[in-house]
Amino acid sequence: MNERSNLMPEPHRLELTGREHLVVSGVEDVDRFDENSIIMSTSAGTLVVAGEDLHIGKLSLDGGELHVDGRIDSLSYEDISRSRGGFWSRLLG
Repeated sequence: MNERSNLMPEPHRLELTGREHLVVSGVEDVDRFDENSIIMSTSAGTLVVAGEDLHIGKLSLDGGELHVDGRIDSLSYEDISRSRGGFWSRLLG
């Protein structure tokens, strides 16, 4: 491991192939997932992936990479300035 990787956060990148395969780098943690949504913490903030028949094909928190398969309908970032209650109430509402 080089010195730069110890100082810099993992770069965040999204690679979407069609609507069926997503690769996300810079993943720090997966907060929640089911077949309709995946909520993860990334170096760029909280990312919500919504769709149908979603499956995590590969998860490497050491490398900060997540692979998602299924029908991906949307990708959205939670605004850091919003309160947590607002996010959860919209999600579970």
